[in-house]
Amino acid sequence: MLKADFHIHTEYSMDCDTTLEEIINRCLEVGINCIATADHGTAEGGLKMQTIAPFPVIVAEEILTPYGEIMGMFLKETIPSGLSVEETIARIRAQDGLVNIPHPFDIFRQSALNSKIAEEIISQIDVIEVFNARCPLPGCLAKAQMFAQKYGIAKSAGSDAHTPGEIGNAYVEMPEFSGKDDFLNALKKGKISGHQTNPLVHLKSTWARLKKQF
Repeated sequence: MLKADFHIHTEYSMDCDTTLEEIINRCLEVGINCIATADHGTAEGGLKMQTIAPFPVIVAEEILTPYGEIMGMFLKETIPSGLSVEETIARIRAQDGLVNIPHPFDIFRQSALNSKIAEEIISQIDVIEVFNARCPLPGCLAKAQMFAQKYGIAKSAGSDAHTPGEIGNAYVEMPEFSGKDDFLNALKKGKISGHQTNPLVHLKSTWARLKKQF
């Protein structure tokens, strides 16, 4: 059985300075034995993590479109930000990846995918993040749950960790899987658990971004 956190940022994100080694150590400490790295605008951290982690790593990326972020999963290379929603999805599919919608309906995030767009691309969504530990309002999470239930989409969860201490704040307990298609079947059998992160952690993300800018 896996205890998986499917939304972790690494030092390859512009607003995170957590090293790959720190992530591995923290995962081992809290019992997380499967992760998805989901850096902003790059898959490089995940590709590197796959070569050194002692547990399964899904290479993912939060890709910013003009209407908000889409997460590609099972990627083999970086997809550039700034493309249209349609082109972003096409590039994920070209890598035989999965389309995941991170932190949907979070009214405090400008990067949350526009809800109207989410409805328009429903047939192309493979996974939706129904529990993001950095989402402060339970109502946003409940709306994501109802959206996934309505359309029969596989439900995911992740800490959205930008610091080591956040890892494992949200996770999925699920069967082991082999490959992308098996992943979806296993995820649908999963149980989501966790708790919301103290909103003050956003200050650490902001500080990390400022350090990298200057």
